[in-house]
Amino acid sequence: MMKNPSKVRLYGAGGHSRIIQSILKQKGTVITEIFDDNPSFYQSTYNNAVLEGRKIAKKFPHKGNPFIIAVGDNFHRFEIAKFLQSDFTKIIHPSAVIEENVKIGNGTVVYAGAVIQPNTTIGQHVIINTLASVDHDNILEDFVHISPNATLCGLVHIGKGTHIGAGAVVIPNIKIGKWCTIGAGSVIIKDVPDYAVVVGNPGKIIKYKSP
Repeated sequence: MMKNPSKVRLYGAGGHSRIIQSILKQKGTVITEIFDDNPSFYQSTYNNAVLEGRKIAKKFPHKGNPFIIAVGDNFHRFEIAKFLQSDFTKIIHPSAVIEENVKIGNGTVVYAGAVIQPNTTIGQHVIINTLASVDHDNILEDFVHISPNATLCGLVHIGKGTHIGAGAVVIPNIKIGKWCTIGAGSVIIKDVPDYAVVVGNPGKIIKYKSP
């Protein structure tokens, strides 16, 4: 598994970025630059203790240290990735438990306490959030977000851009389509088609929503 680089750049200065900054600090990784679409807002909102004296810029050079897109919204992260002509890296919290044969794409962030079991493949720019559990033989496509305390049982396939809400549970052998939204606490016991919004226990489709 690729080691975290010693220097990175971040795109995004919001709450998701602050958690990533904390992970990087624990790993001894230097953040050389932070960029955001609205730098003046975040520069005035966060004190220097959070930013450690760094300025947030809007314009950025395409060449430089590897990037992490520090943005929680899946579609926004997708849009940013399209125009960032840069190398990306992956960030893994020291407390995450990841089996050796797990494959993780660049741009992905794995948060504190997450567990990823054998033979799982995770795409690019994925978020595996705090205490999320991803069991064996899962496939997570690009730009997926697995929220805190969510549980994916074995042999689950999550389509591109799908958001699995906090505390949701997906039983084994389930396929969830692309750009779906699975509500917090939902229990998914059957396959979910593309663009579906699902809530409840058992999960029921309440509408369809494109990104």
